[in-house]
Amino acid sequence: MTKFIFVTGGVVSSLGKGITTAALAVLLEKRGLKVAIQKLDPYINVDPGTMSPFEHGEVYVTEDGYEADLDLGHYERFSNAPIGRHSNATTGSIYSEVIRKERAGEYLGQTVQVIPHITNEIKKAITSGAAEGADISIVEIGGTAGDIESLPFLEAIRQYALERPKTQTMFVHLTLLPYLKASGEMKTKPTQQSVGKLREIGIQPDVLVCRCEHPMTEGMRSKISLFCNVRESDVIQEIDVPTTIYEVPLDLQKHGLDSAVVNHLELPSVAKVDMSDWQDLVTRWANPKHEIEIAVVGKYIELHDAYKSIYESLAHAGTAHNTKVHFRKIAAESLLDCEVSESLKGINGVLVPGGFGERGLEGKINAVQWARENNSPTFGICFGMQAITIEYARNVAGIKDANTSEVDENCANPVIDLMAEQENVSDKGGTMRLGAYACRVVPNTRLADIYDRDMVFERHRHRWEFNNTYREQLEKAGLTASGIFEKRDLVEAVEISDHDFFVGVQYHPEFKSKPLAPHPLFDHFVAASLRLMLNSNSAQSVEA
Repeated sequence: MTKFIFVTGGVVSSLGKGITTAALAVLLEKRGLKVAIQKLDPYINVDPGTMSPFEHGEVYVTEDGYEADLDLGHYERFSNAPIGRHSNATTGSIYSEVIRKERAGEYLGQTVQVIPHITNEIKKAITSGAAEGADISIVEIGGTAGDIESLPFLEAIRQYALERPKTQTMFVHLTLLPYLKASGEMKTKPTQQSVGKLREIGIQPDVLVCRCEHPMTEGMRSKISLFCNVRESDVIQEIDVPTTIYEVPLDLQKHGLDSAVVNHLELPSVAKVDMSDWQDLVTRWANPKHEIEIAVVGKYIELHDAYKSIYESLAHAGTAHNTKVHFRKIAAESLLDCEVSESLKGINGVLVPGGFGERGLEGKINAVQWARENNSPTFGICFGMQAITIEYARNVAGIKDANTSEVDENCANPVIDLMAEQENVSDKGGTMRLGAYACRVVPNTRLADIYDRDMVFERHRHRWEFNNTYREQLEKAGLTASGIFEKRDLVEAVEISDHDFFVGVQYHPEFKSKPLAPHPLFDHFVAASLRLMLNSNSAQSVEA
């Protein structure tokens, strides 16, 4: 039977439950176990698809087309767990299902209440979230102990554990040991109070993972153990890692988190857990031979999490080339009011990410034009690919008033237009073209060199598309359609083939990149940017 680990958080939000959960999955997989991971979110939105990136960070898209919390990106980047719509449930989705059943008369006239109907639905979601054949299912509970929104989820996991044998479930609580600079000490009282909140509703943590800036003393460990009713060996330190979040699995293994889990759940022991690939990754990350700077020209640039997967994918590719990638974050709308060449001076590559709406489009187009005219490696993703198409149509193909109908529905030349199946869609949530679709890679193109295969499957999240009415005219002008969804003859990728790297893709390759397996598009983009930097330095040396 699948065993369950419930991960909760206390004291403050943004402690890193998602990364801790993902790191634990890595450690258990290294012990030969099949792991599933699930996130239960207390917000009332059915999913984060309608939220502004400023509100909740990026919307992560799974292979099966579910718009999910960004923590699912951590799960998939770190582990091999199968991630899909079963991996996320929210208050909104739970209540929607309960109300549907009530309206359909499935409760046979009962008064519908939080207990047992809402909690039963949560427990059903937990069971569904455990992938078939999984040895362990790790379930992260969003929010913080004590939040009103989290109470039904905490009650549900309390019941879930009570209904199963003791060695089939366990609770891991992530908490904070705040450091007071004035007194020069860390405090355990917030942790005690957080655990107290859980114990009030009947949850006794089996393991405490304590986030801290400085090493935890044995005295502190002993005090936490005594006041929180947790064995000293199960009070685990999680100190801030100096290099990269991908060091967290190594740090947690060092401090015994996986051993504590194995003991509580009575899992098979392993003589030696081989973490050499992760150790090599961290070593290369910490000791780069080169450094490059990539300009990310976006609409939501002020919030790092809005483009979380893109930054991570660039870093993955950089590490594969022993290169530290620095990000020059540029708000697209700022490129309307300043000299573009000054904003992009000295960069080694330009990446234009996705986004919706008019704000920032013209700035993105200006960045693309500068990059094309200055032979800078250029990578457009989703709306970025559309910006590449519009810029090329206006400035190379001679279609001066080319635009997207998303911004100007009455434009004379919509080189980007609304997909036919989207024309009568009114609801916003979960109605875009979502998930993985087949893309045939056109032979003898840059894309074919990058993928080295004739068919790939990539994830989408869009309503507007390349307008095939202009395809022949744009291709004659030099913008090659290098990726095609053959079933509907949709252009999935465009490129300037005689450029070292000038590629736009309608899909989101950042969702399929991993630290130990960078996505080939990011890999080649970083490689081209590195070549530009090395060639530039070599030319400067010759001149000197």
